[in-house]
Amino acid sequence: MDDRTIDSIFLGSLEALPPVSSKIVRIFTSSTFTDTTMERNTLMAKCYPRIKDYCREKHGLEFQVVDMRWGVRDEATDDHMTTELCMREIKNCQRLSMGPNFIVFLGQKYGYRPIPTYIVSSELALISEELTSMGVDRALLDLWYKKDSNAVPPISVLQPISSILINFNNKRVPKLQAEDQAVWWDTLNKMQKLLRKATASLGASNKMSKEDVHNYFMSVTEREVINGVLNVKNTKNHCLAYVRYINNINLQNLKKASLFVDIINRSLDTESAKLLGDLRDTRLPAKIESSNAQKYTVEWIGREGLDIETHEEYLNHFISHFYKNVVKLVDRAMRKEDSSAQGQIVTEILQHLHACNNSVKIFYGREESCERIKRYMLGDSDKPLVLFGDGGCGKTSLLSKSAALVATEWFAHVRPINVIRFLGTTPDSSALTATLISICQQISYNYMLPFENIPDDLVPLTAHFKQLLTYASPNQPLTLYLDSVDQLTGTQDSNKVSWIPTRLPKHCKIIISCANEPANPTVSHEYHVLCKMIDVEENFIEVTALGEDLAMNVIKMWAKTACRDLNNYQWRLVANAISKCSLPIFVKLVFAEICRWRSYTRPQETHLANTVMDSIMLLFERVEKQHGRILVFHALAYITASKSGLSESELEDLISLDDKVLDDVYQYHMPPVRRIPPLLWTRIRNDLPNYLSEREADGVNVMNWYHRQFRDTAKERYFKNMNMAIYFHSMIADYYLGIWGGGVPKPFKFTEIQRHRFGLADKEGSADRKVPIQPLVFSSKDGLSKRYNLRKFGELPFHFVRSRRFKDLFEHVLFNYDWLHAKLSSCPLQAVLADFEDASTNTEDKEARRELMLVADALRLGGAILAIYPNMLAPQLIGRLLPEIGGNPNIKMLLRACDRSGPKDCALIPVNHCLHTPGGPLKYSLEGHQFAVFAFCLTSDMRYMVSISTHFITFDLSTSDLTRDVNPGIEGIMQQLVLSPDNKWAAAYSNNNQTVLLNMLSSEFVVINSPFEECHGPVSGLHLLNHCLFITCKLRWAQFDMRGNLVDTFDVPGENEDWEILTMEFFSPTDYNVVFWSGSINDMRLRLDSCRGGNYSNSERFFSALAMNKHRSRAYGCANEDNFEVSVFDFVEDEESGAISWNLVESLSRFENDDKEMLLQLRLDQHDRMLLGTAGKGFVIWDFGSKLKDETESRLTEGALYLPLPHGVRNITTRIMQSNSIMVSSRLDYAVAGVRKNLYVWCLPSGQLAKVLDAHFGRIIQLEPLTIGNWNNLVTSSIDRSVKVWNINNIFEKVHVIDRHELQIDDISLSEVDMAVTVTRSCVGVWETRSGRLLAKLSDSALGAIVTHAEITPDGRYIISSETGKFLVWNRVSEQVVFRDDQPGIQQITLLDYGYKVLTVSVPNINQRDILAAADEANRLTAITTLRSVPEGTILFRFEFPIRMITGMPFRKSVMTADNAYIVVVTVDKLNKDCLGVYSATNGAFVSKIMLKGCSIKEVFALVPMPHKANQVAVISSEKGSVMDIKTKKHIRSIAKWGGSITRDGKCGLYAPTRGGLEMLELRKGTTVKTFIPKVAEGVFSVICIFTENDEYVAYYHSGRKTIRVFRTGDTEMIANYRLQAELTAIKSSKDGRAIVLGTVDGCMSVLAIVDPKKQEMIEYLNELPSRDENWKAKLAKMKARVGFKAAIRVATISSRYAKPNRGEDEDVEGELLSEITEVVPVAMD
Repeated sequence: MDDRTIDSIFLGSLEALPPVSSKIVRIFTSSTFTDTTMERNTLMAKCYPRIKDYCREKHGLEFQVVDMRWGVRDEATDDHMTTELCMREIKNCQRLSMGPNFIVFLGQKYGYRPIPTYIVSSELALISEELTSMGVDRALLDLWYKKDSNAVPPISVLQPISSILINFNNKRVPKLQAEDQAVWWDTLNKMQKLLRKATASLGASNKMSKEDVHNYFMSVTEREVINGVLNVKNTKNHCLAYVRYINNINLQNLKKASLFVDIINRSLDTESAKLLGDLRDTRLPAKIESSNAQKYTVEWIGREGLDIETHEEYLNHFISHFYKNVVKLVDRAMRKEDSSAQGQIVTEILQHLHACNNSVKIFYGREESCERIKRYMLGDSDKPLVLFGDGGCGKTSLLSKSAALVATEWFAHVRPINVIRFLGTTPDSSALTATLISICQQISYNYMLPFENIPDDLVPLTAHFKQLLTYASPNQPLTLYLDSVDQLTGTQDSNKVSWIPTRLPKHCKIIISCANEPANPTVSHEYHVLCKMIDVEENFIEVTALGEDLAMNVIKMWAKTACRDLNNYQWRLVANAISKCSLPIFVKLVFAEICRWRSYTRPQETHLANTVMDSIMLLFERVEKQHGRILVFHALAYITASKSGLSESELEDLISLDDKVLDDVYQYHMPPVRRIPPLLWTRIRNDLPNYLSEREADGVNVMNWYHRQFRDTAKERYFKNMNMAIYFHSMIADYYLGIWGGGVPKPFKFTEIQRHRFGLADKEGSADRKVPIQPLVFSSKDGLSKRYNLRKFGELPFHFVRSRRFKDLFEHVLFNYDWLHAKLSSCPLQAVLADFEDASTNTEDKEARRELMLVADALRLGGAILAIYPNMLAPQLIGRLLPEIGGNPNIKMLLRACDRSGPKDCALIPVNHCLHTPGGPLKYSLEGHQFAVFAFCLTSDMRYMVSISTHFITFDLSTSDLTRDVNPGIEGIMQQLVLSPDNKWAAAYSNNNQTVLLNMLSSEFVVINSPFEECHGPVSGLHLLNHCLFITCKLRWAQFDMRGNLVDTFDVPGENEDWEILTMEFFSPTDYNVVFWSGSINDMRLRLDSCRGGNYSNSERFFSALAMNKHRSRAYGCANEDNFEVSVFDFVEDEESGAISWNLVESLSRFENDDKEMLLQLRLDQHDRMLLGTAGKGFVIWDFGSKLKDETESRLTEGALYLPLPHGVRNITTRIMQSNSIMVSSRLDYAVAGVRKNLYVWCLPSGQLAKVLDAHFGRIIQLEPLTIGNWNNLVTSSIDRSVKVWNINNIFEKVHVIDRHELQIDDISLSEVDMAVTVTRSCVGVWETRSGRLLAKLSDSALGAIVTHAEITPDGRYIISSETGKFLVWNRVSEQVVFRDDQPGIQQITLLDYGYKVLTVSVPNINQRDILAAADEANRLTAITTLRSVPEGTILFRFEFPIRMITGMPFRKSVMTADNAYIVVVTVDKLNKDCLGVYSATNGAFVSKIMLKGCSIKEVFALVPMPHKANQVAVISSEKGSVMDIKTKKHIRSIAKWGGSITRDGKCGLYAPTRGGLEMLELRKGTTVKTFIPKVAEGVFSVICIFTENDEYVAYYHSGRKTIRVFRTGDTEMIANYRLQAELTAIKSSKDGRAIVLGTVDGCMSVLAIVDPKKQEMIEYLNELPSRDENWKAKLAKMKARVGFKAAIRVATISSRYAKPNRGEDEDVEGELLSEITEVVPVAMD
């Protein structure tokens, strides 16, 4: 293809188009039937599958073989269609095939020589005259040939055999059939002789040309060779020839010999031999290249002559040569193919240009519509033009004609760029992203812009597309034609048209077509969205039916082009049908039908339908009759049953598995492979031109119905019987399940005809159907690359549901971990959830439905994490669903699979329930914001929620999907958010005075800088109307249009000293309400002014709170300065004068304490029924009763209902008139308010606080009701960056509570007996790690406790903590303090001697260091080290040492050497520089001081005792670690980059810089021996990394990602990448190294087992956990009762004995109690 042609294609020119490149290798195999059976069968079994695999894997091509000797039906013989079908298929192969398209096998048989099916009537008359002149009876020809005058010129047609010999196809009476068949072959022989005799005579007398005469002598095979080779220009790249000679054919055995040579009258047919010799030995070699031809000579052996075993060597060489040559031609063709991005887009554009040309060719009329489109194209409209109408009304043709007229007439004087896309007709025009990329490539080429700049992601891609439109110029205008935008898939938004620009730059025009059917709202959805987007009526053109006159003219024009005509009676039939319906789709169907009519066709056979559906029914009926009802029925049923269409290969596979079809096809033939001949489907598809389209689905080219009417008709025809629908869905399900893939033979039964014809003894057989395996993931041979089986993900669940195979659906799909993980890894979460919703909707099993919803809700709750980290599926499901393991068999099956298969994706598996369980009040957690969600708005239909932080994010509240994420790219956080009344626009302003105006339909936005001078103050508010934006500051406002252009600025009228605008509401630019405030949050004064058309109201004064109803006709506010009584004002407007005012109507009932308790906020509910007030210590509700006609008047209360908050909880105000909100449920039974982090629920009938829900980790910013229809929900946003949707109906549903602290966990200490303690600021938490239960919260002070440290002894008996300046020893079992001592400033607690001793380091004057610094004490502080016994608290020794505290650095802890002989501390020398102090661990005596000069460390970060060398301690700094010998006081070596983590053998350490990367260091040489994470820039974040206790793994936490990555130390493989729900604050490895224990900022403690896939014993470890025991709840209840009872007795005993001084008795009691309790707990759990 030359450059000029390529330029023309990119311009969208419709002239001189080259053919489209194909993705198919389609070979026509030509041969005689009987003599090449062995070769063709061998190719089918051994060669074709290899070529198919090669083409698919190497080039992504489909491989098809057209073998006309296989699968030809009796009907084709009856109609004499065989030859015509052959010629048609040769043309199709030449048109479609990439590379080879024709292969001929010639032997010594010339083959079947039929008589012509069609003879031009004038030629047949000449033959008849010649026969008459020769005195030969021509009656036989007159009987069998009938003249068809509907053909132009007339032709004579050989009549179907069964029309004269009626039993020719009568399989029910074989005897009669055999008789008629014998008569036919005799008749055929006679007609052959007649025709050949006459034409030979005519040829001899030069009345007929030599070629015309040969036409009556020619075999089918020669005709194929002429069309496939001899008439072809380029045979080198497309044709292959194989010639085989057999020596010594045994002519004595005529039956066998006749299979290989032509026999006539029991001797060789010399005429045929002569014709074959000329073709095979002269004409064929002269045309085809020698490299493409191969000759074989073989011997006739034995009785059979040729046999697979005796001729094995020949067959092997033949197959090898065939394979190599076909592959060679395919490779050669692909080398010429341009596989670059440019080459691919050329192919895509060409497909649409050819489609456009085809539509233009058959277009006629519609002058008025064309004129309107011309006015649009040449006019100055800056919006797209929409063609709309019913399906099949001709929108596509009109759009195509417009494109042709632009190129040839309207813009003929310039060079327009025409971008034409018939959406949904090609794989690259089906999904939005691929479509936009191809459009951007076409535009970029014309304006010489690089393709590399085109983004892949949809949001920037849409913006780039709109930017490219601006390149349009007067000399090169840009026109886009987008047909059927409602056919697009993969749009990010809920509608398919939001990406279309609503305003076009100059010289750019877009024409769109979409369906609009008033009776079908679903089909019309996109049309209605376009109406909102393009609100100009002139830009919508309705495309209606053609009308009778135009329709008839169109049909006559088409008939003339097709060289067809009708007789008068037939034309009247057409006119009658058109009078009933003149839709273009109906007209096309009528034309297709009448083209088949002959002039002699009987009236009863010339039937036309009156509706589109009936017409399609007739079409189906005809195709079934022609190609076999069962085959057509099943093929079309499979396509109709499919969810998104089927590829040709899939359809062939499905039919090949369908024995009902194969039994019909294989009546007379037994091929070596039990598969459907590919050609059979191809013929059917050829008879359905343009009705099946090819599009992309799940990454594959699939066929589907182009018009919806065809799908509806096919459903009506083939699925009326529900059992048939179930049959087809079940067959497709089996196919995608892969049960017959990969060589598994499928059983079948031979039919009686087959057994009789082929002499079969067996009734049953089995055969490999050569269908592919269907794994979830296709992996390459080396395992490095993998591709997900998207077709399986898309289709299998759909068909399981519709075949009612719910057991299979649950087992293989919805409760199958591997399926869910694979689909989540490759598809959006909503695609997975849709499967659950589909199953739930279609199943009647309530228990199964509950389980489905539990899993679906669990996926929703984890959706934000799973969308980015699909490998977190197992931890998410286990962490949420463990409490539901009992009584839910499917969930149990899923969780077992998570434990078994999940570790291969993420080896960190929760030991117990640690995440929110679905089924409670929390419906969704909507995440996506990186900052606090400061505001959100619900659309008027309550379907969507728009929220702001630094982005605009829209969520679909019905599905929890994030439907739009727009980043305006401004600095600062957006604050106020407003929506226009029609929900088309959103606006928000940021804290840096910028306003963003966003088009909600198209995602286009403009950023508006403050229109005010600095002296006027910052932007303080916004208001949106459908066509105006208003921005306010202190005392001015500005009006903008929707393009962001400033219209005007205005000053607030009147005297406004000491006042500022708080809010402004506009009804039009001249009608508004404005609320003023003083500008000080401590000043409660408010003022309300109104303006209507230049008339101003009186100023009404209010205090602290004000609210208005929806119509803004009534205001509620505190009008008295003395108390907070609410007054009601009505808006009054005088109709004559126009004067307006606010008049006091009444005062509402007082609420308790309203003279003292300020009202912070007033709001009305969505129906204006209730006024909701927020007071300092509670909430107030005034119920005005229902105003709806169908609701009875029933108030909650006559007066004010006051709902108090619990003691100590208050409402606060962050901005005047704004505070915590309350809402009332739709049933008026509950009120819910958001205060701090919690939701407070009151029962309205009683007025009592009923429940407090722990809702968010951070303060709730906003609360809104979501009560519409069946929804009884509320929405909350928080500074924790999340938005949550709550279901009030489930507010009291049993929730599986996760134990947690109120405050973040600062530290964790673990024992050796599955007990742990956590440190929070307010208490010490005691946890049971195997169950995840928080057993106790310990604090010595009831109020104001400040806990800093806590450790638990290894045996779990005692806890040592520091709390508010005290040292405490707790008995863990009795939860009592057994020792207490004052010790302020504790910085370190370390247990020694298996917990019998405790080392504390305190700095009493640490809080005075600022004073010391001011006194120039150089930050010198004194640290006191104390060693005590446990539990007595006796001081064994104490010593002091000076230290210095470095700002930003934590306290440097003291360490014990490996032999427990010395305590090493970080102290200071005389110059106040860091050095080491060494003290005896026996008596605390000072041993030595070690200076750090030798290692050049100025600031010590930490000390690390070397575990393998008792006299060595490592000093860690920011740059390195240095090993010091405390005995010799010498520096041994420095290890660069070491951060202090060390293995138990002391040989290895870790390097984990904050900017990213993780390496293992060999500590002897300081070299990197292993790299876990390469040095990649991940941003500067806090990093925590530890070895597990057994040194087998490294855990690495990255605060930016919020992930813990776990690596094997042995091979550095990452086995887990665990995304936390909240930020990590503490991490410890369990003592056995099997698990890590995490503390997070939300107060939760999680235990995660490290389930290494290489360690099978870890699966058994999980199985033995109490959380995996479905009966554990019952056991736990019993255990609690037993432990509680025994603990009460023991505590009483301990209390009485603690009074006695005998320490031994105390120990005995405690020991007895502890052993008894710890004995009970594990037994109960196991």
